[in-house]
Amino acid sequence: MSKREFSLSMRDVTKDYDGTRVLDVPELDVKQGEFLSLLGPSGSGKTTSLRLVAGFEAPSAGQIVIDGQDVAQVRAEKRNIGLVFQNYALFPHMTVAENIAFPLQMRSQSPSDIERRVAEALDLVDLAPYRDRNAAQLSGGQQQRVAIARAIVYEPALLLMDEPLGALDRRLRSRLQNELRALHRKLGITIVYVTHDQDEAMSLSDRVAIMNHGKIVQLGRPDALYDSPASLFVSNFLGDNNTLSARIAGADRAELAEGTVIPIPRVRTAVGAAADLTIRPERVRLAAESTGETTKPRFEGVVVDVVSLGAATQYCVQVDGVGALWASVQNSAHAFRGAVGDRVEVGWELDDVHVFPRNTDMLADSSALEDTAKLATADA
Repeated sequence: MSKREFSLSMRDVTKDYDGTRVLDVPELDVKQGEFLSLLGPSGSGKTTSLRLVAGFEAPSAGQIVIDGQDVAQVRAEKRNIGLVFQNYALFPHMTVAENIAFPLQMRSQSPSDIERRVAEALDLVDLAPYRDRNAAQLSGGQQQRVAIARAIVYEPALLLMDEPLGALDRRLRSRLQNELRALHRKLGITIVYVTHDQDEAMSLSDRVAIMNHGKIVQLGRPDALYDSPASLFVSNFLGDNNTLSARIAGADRAELAEGTVIPIPRVRTAVGAAADLTIRPERVRLAAESTGETTKPRFEGVVVDVVSLGAATQYCVQVDGVGALWASVQNSAHAFRGAVGDRVEVGWELDDVHVFPRNTDMLADSSALEDTAKLATADA
């Protein structure tokens, strides 16, 4: 695949501050028209990556190629990129139309071209009726849509977004996420999006790059990352987990801290090695009485806590020989209903268990690793 087919490529990019390496990206390719999110905790390197691509800082080493051109040493204003920040960065004394027109004026576009492009951008973000209103008079959601319109009005090769919805309330965030997805589909523009919100990254992105300590620790489609995490860090960062301490008792079984031996997916880890087992709460099944099935790991326990979340109910069950497990049950007419003190049957599918050797960052289940690699290759 040629460089021209990528909107953004990074090769051996590093960034050092006072002799400390804060970013190390050996290779990253963002395809034309792709929506890629950089996801990670504070200090993981995601915003530093964006600042290097934007040109606000220079890399200590490496190549940054945008639309076929190495821009590692090119000034920010000379790069054909759009930028959207959490704080909007609008001119409050200007009207909506004037804010959107500003980057076109800086590029010496003709008045007629500016008028046409501003009108098109206003229509795209559904703000045409507000064109003559001052930016400071708009709501937070409207201001963010103005910022997006301003960033795309000159048709950049790449759109960078740094926590753009972070200052909005949950309901408005959800609405603007839907609008952003629709806008991306309509324009086909390449977007690199920085967030620490895993739900936002999962819902918006074609692919997600999980970052930690300045490195990309896993890259792939959201569903592949969620179902086949390559490390305990990735598994925990992408959602809730029940985590059980264990020791490997064989190629397909583990002994829990309580002494119970349970089946696990086949591993190549040495017998006796310490491991962490994870099971997503939504994969834990509850039943008020025994189902008689013997093909799944099944235990009995007592409900010790119930938390209603509206669309789902979470149950904490003290499971005999296992410990406390959380189960998330989607509310429906036929869903399990329980109360504190109820004795229940608890089970899960064998493939719902992920095995992570202690003190290592790799997944013990080699088949899951291979599946993730295949999915990443298919996406490339």
